[in-house]
Amino acid sequence: MDPVFFTIGSFEVHYYGLMYAIAFLLGIELAKIGGKRKGFDPALMENFAFIAMISGLLGGRLYYVLFNPTYYFSHPGDILAVWKGGMAIHGGILGGIVGTYFFAKKHKISMWSLGDIAAAPFILGQAIGRIGNFMNGEVHGVPTFTPFSVIFSIKPKFVEWYNTYNSLSLTAQMKFKELVPWGIVFPDSSPAGREFPGLALHPAMLYELILNFMAFLSIWFFFRHKNYKPGTVWFIYIIEYSLIRTFVSFFRSEDLMFYGFRAPHVISVILIIWSVSMIRYFNRKKAN
Repeated sequence: MDPVFFTIGSFEVHYYGLMYAIAFLLGIELAKIGGKRKGFDPALMENFAFIAMISGLLGGRLYYVLFNPTYYFSHPGDILAVWKGGMAIHGGILGGIVGTYFFAKKHKISMWSLGDIAAAPFILGQAIGRIGNFMNGEVHGVPTFTPFSVIFSIKPKFVEWYNTYNSLSLTAQMKFKELVPWGIVFPDSSPAGREFPGLALHPAMLYELILNFMAFLSIWFFFRHKNYKPGTVWFIYIIEYSLIRTFVSFFRSEDLMFYGFRAPHVISVILIIWSVSMIRYFNRKKAN
């Protein structure tokens, strides 16, 4: 696999940037379709999709840069090099919310209705973006021979186990068998290959791609057609993605930690509690 899709002279087109461009174009069309059902003008939905996606990209990149200060302070020229990878979805969600808020305020329309429209395009864009992660060899998982008792545990346990593995002789290391047959060996030039050279890894980015796409199907073909209170579909999206990220994070190797716990797990629990509370609040208002 190669992060570069094609090259013309010194000009390179990267899979990562290409996937976001595809997600952007699809997102605009989906927003127009979703907006039409709610009576919004297609031109307004085009503008909204543009603002939401740009603010989401900016939020995702800013979040990622702030949580990786050592590298970006040393390589400031890479801060804007999004085609090389490096987006944080929780930052993207926050950025998208900020952009949606100001757009809704400017046009005097319901922020929650816009959020419902954005839910399906957003999760589909996340799924497509994982193809770029795959080609970059990032957002990768741990070796496939890692015991499940280690994977489904607090992350430091994996570090301890992997250090023990590296201290073994080559003969002892060869006794470890893969627990799953679909592991992928990434090139040594990729982040995954540099961290785990020559080892088959859980393709965590592909796990998330599949689950995100399933979530998109549930929102697009089921939830968005229900007569919910505005904002409900958006928070269903938040709940679905939080559950997906909680599961996938068990297999990922590079998640940030927060007081001994995986940061995505902590954030996901907070988001689920918030989302359930908001859905109950909307329903209570409807009942009154």
